[in-house]
Amino acid sequence: MRIVRMWKSLSRTRSVHNHQEQHDHQEYKATGNSTSEACTSLTVWRKSLLISCKGFTVIDSNGDLVYRVDNYVGHPEEVILMDGSGKSVLTMRRRKKLSLIDTWFVHDGEAGNCYPTRSTFAASKSMPTFYVRKNKNMLNTNPRSILAYVYREACGHKRHTYMIEGSFTHRSCKVLDESRNVVAEIKRKEANNGGVSYGLDVFHLIVHPGFDSGLAMALVLVLDQLFS
Repeated sequence: MRIVRMWKSLSRTRSVHNHQEQHDHQEYKATGNSTSEACTSLTVWRKSLLISCKGFTVIDSNGDLVYRVDNYVGHPEEVILMDGSGKSVLTMRRRKKLSLIDTWFVHDGEAGNCYPTRSTFAASKSMPTFYVRKNKNMLNTNPRSILAYVYREACGHKRHTYMIEGSFTHRSCKVLDESRNVVAEIKRKEANNGGVSYGLDVFHLIVHPGFDSGLAMALVLVLDQLFS
């Protein structure tokens, strides 16, 4: 019964969003990138498809389910991003030791019981590939405030690989690489021709060519923890 309800909910989601998603997809293809390869436009819905669960549902421009997060309650120590079939794609883990700077580690797949401490890295088969650190000097009044830095674990702790600027509260963020090229964006989803207002629970995630959409969604989940 729960699965039936889940797919009924997904069908309603498709019927509501599919027409505008295809319109937005064409718009981003025309204006989002100068190369022949188009950006990927995803709609993020801050709602689980499972009854009595909280989470996220992510659909593509065709209305197909591509990512989901279930059992997302409060401020968890761990968040698992799954694909549409329920397979674990990435696991985000909050740094457990006391620190003034909020930090999240990103693992491939399901990380199991390995927490990101130096003593467990050597024994773990699931070392983090990235970690996200909140900017402690963030100025909320600046629209280009740097919200967080993203580091590649293999490169050590000195230089960030990506940075995220803007305002997640207003669903207006950009992920930039070291050369300040935009690799992903979070944007408000606007109603067409005076239609229904989507509010903050439904928004766009635009992934530029060459950037992994799973990592982009992982950054959304971490930002939701840091700033919601």
